[in-house]
Amino acid sequence: MAKLNILIGGDLVPTKSNFALVNTANTAELLGDDFLDILKQADFRVFNLEVPLSDREAPIRKCGPNLIAPTSTINGIKKIQTDLLTLANNHILDQGEQGLHSTIKVLQDNNIDYVGAGANLNEAAQPFIYESNGMRVGFYACAEHEFTIATKHSPGANPFDPLDSLDHISELKDKCQYVIVLYHGGKEHYRYPSPYLQKVCRRIIDKGADLVVCQHSHCIGAFENYNESTIVYGQGNFLFDYSESEFWQTSLLLNVILTDGSMSIEYIPIVKQGRGIRLADKQHSEEILRDFYKRSDQILNESFIQQEYDKFAAEMLEGYLNAFHGNNLLFRVLNKLCRHRLITKLYSDKSLTIIQNFVECEAHRELVIRGLKFKSNE
Repeated sequence: MAKLNILIGGDLVPTKSNFALVNTANTAELLGDDFLDILKQADFRVFNLEVPLSDREAPIRKCGPNLIAPTSTINGIKKIQTDLLTLANNHILDQGEQGLHSTIKVLQDNNIDYVGAGANLNEAAQPFIYESNGMRVGFYACAEHEFTIATKHSPGANPFDPLDSLDHISELKDKCQYVIVLYHGGKEHYRYPSPYLQKVCRRIIDKGADLVVCQHSHCIGAFENYNESTIVYGQGNFLFDYSESEFWQTSLLLNVILTDGSMSIEYIPIVKQGRGIRLADKQHSEEILRDFYKRSDQILNESFIQQEYDKFAAEMLEGYLNAFHGNNLLFRVLNKLCRHRLITKLYSDKSLTIIQNFVECEAHRELVIRGLKFKSNE
């Protein structure tokens, strides 16, 4: 019986702390021998390259850090036998168009395939098809809209667009026995799907995907079996030594086992260790998987998903209101002295209703976004 083992890892980002190790391809110290053995045994290995590989800084204007790694780090990326990198994420254009062009050239020069980004929207939307042992596996990569999205005439990442992406997935399914969708979205440091994210991922399954893997959250989330397929809402990072947050300390490597008529997934726990990562020991592995399966049981109750998300939204509201207010330094100091109650008193019920309408209504939201972009560029 034909069989394929495909390993899917999360965010792969060389950082200053381990540039030297990645440059010299010191994978033994980065990953450990046991981890390397698992990588060697796979037929195909996929990671999310969430950093442009470039030797020239040209940071774009955006929220959050502008990541960059030298082109020499391709040595370590290649040493772990990387077969496919997804570039559909919110950092691939951090160093502008030249950063993306540099990344693609380095990958092409080292015979590493990529998916999810390109010179324009049409190129970025192209899937990747892997064929082996008589099976064809299609990979489609897309990202939520942030600062690195391609347009008809400019390079960047492939956006998730329900008017186009679902058709792309359906067309890919017509060509392949299996379809895997790598969806870069969801909220960082939140371990459950939002109601909307769950709806989107289920719709992706309905259109033909056999597996949807949500990345971007930097933490292990949950999974659900839906319509004889699987959705993983967050697997955490692969190699990304950027934060000591509890969310960044653990992650999952997905071992996707495909045969002529079935798909199964083995979840392999990973722990962050120093500048690199290691396979979790037995005790830690059991703890990670126990919590993962517990959350996965919880989301079977859709009312739980809504209730949990409502609590999370309430916790995050103050931060958003501060941003809408403009983050005036004097106001932030006064707000802190008032134990963060001042920001909530700044907005009347009517003001909050107006903001809600501007964000919720498609016509208003589109107009607000275009206006903000125009002002920012100005």
